[in-house]
Amino acid sequence: MPLPQEDKKYTYKDYMTWPDEEHWEIIDGVPYMQAAPSWQHQAVLVELSRQFSNYFVNKSCKVFAAPFDVCLEESEDSRQVVQPDIVIVCDPSKLKKTGYFGIPSLVVEIVSPSTARIDRITKFNKYKNVGVKEYWIIEPIDKIIQVFTLLDDKSYKMEIYEEDDKTIDVYLFPGLQIDITTIFPE
Repeated sequence: MPLPQEDKKYTYKDYMTWPDEEHWEIIDGVPYMQAAPSWQHQAVLVELSRQFSNYFVNKSCKVFAAPFDVCLEESEDSRQVVQPDIVIVCDPSKLKKTGYFGIPSLVVEIVSPSTARIDRITKFNKYKNVGVKEYWIIEPIDKIIQVFTLLDDKSYKMEIYEEDDKTIDVYLFPGLQIDITTIFPE
């Protein structure tokens, strides 16, 4: 497949024709190629996924780690196809084909230099506007976690955590406490 054209808007249907070895996202019809993550990124991903997964054993919500497609519109004509680093979904009826078709409950993006602007601005606004209830942005190098909790249909409340804070009580899932001290690599 040739590289996507700048002036064309793409959908999930187009995305499904692209080579599997390439990792892409589509936001508002615009394709974004993803670079390979750093080892620090992967260390955070694995540890946080483990903690979330342990909590959700024998519960209805499920944890998925990238690469995992999330179509924010419930259609193959969706122009919103993202691959969050971690996603928690609580409606198993929306698990189809290569991922999830709908709005996930919680999304985590782990910032890399090549994704910082997209994670902080483009995806932040997209997740807020579609109604993702909780959005985490993690900076593995600076060891900072920003947690955005949806207050109403249009605004997030932000809390910032660092390694010294020790734990995060996950607002969306009472009883789920994340141990920050094990998330960040030395």
